[in-house]
Amino acid sequence: MGQDHRLSSVALDEVSLAAASRDQEQERQIAIFDLLEANYFAPAGADGGPYELRLALADNRLVFDIAGPGYARRHLLSLTPLRKVVRDYAMVCGSYYEAIRSASPQRIEALDMGRRGLHNEGSSILQARLTGKVETDLDTARRLFTLICALHWRG
Repeated sequence: MGQDHRLSSVALDEVSLAAASRDQEQERQIAIFDLLEANYFAPAGADGGPYELRLALADNRLVFDIAGPGYARRHLLSLTPLRKVVRDYAMVCGSYYEAIRSASPQRIEALDMGRRGLHNEGSSILQARLTGKVETDLDTARRLFTLICALHWRG
C-alpha cells in the first residue's frame, strides 16, 4: 500500500478552456508547474498515488477525472458555490494586469491584496466542496482554483 498522495499530471480539457490573455496563460502554466512540483492530493478510498487529474466542464458542473494505481473516479461539482468568487476574481485579475503596466505601486498592491483574498476564498470553497471526495492542502487547493478559473464558464 503506497502513500504517495500527490498529482503527477494535470490536464485541462481543451474544449472547456476560455480564451486567455498572455498573462492568464502564463498564470495557468505556472499553476500547473507549481502544482506538479509540490502538492497533497488524497482521493477518498484510494490507497496511494500518484494520480492523474483532468479538469473539465460538463453540463454546468466542474468535472474532476482522477486516475491512479487501482483507482479511477469522476467527481462532478456544482459550479454555483464558486461562480461569484470566480467572477470577482477574474474582474480583479483583469484590473491587476492592467495596473501593473501603468498604475502606482499603491494601486497595484491594493489590487494584489484583493486578488489574494478572493483567491483564498475560492480555495477554501473548493476544499469544502471536495470534502469526502478529495483531501488537499491549501497550496494545492489554491493552484487548483487558479486552473478552475482558466476554464470557460458558461452561463
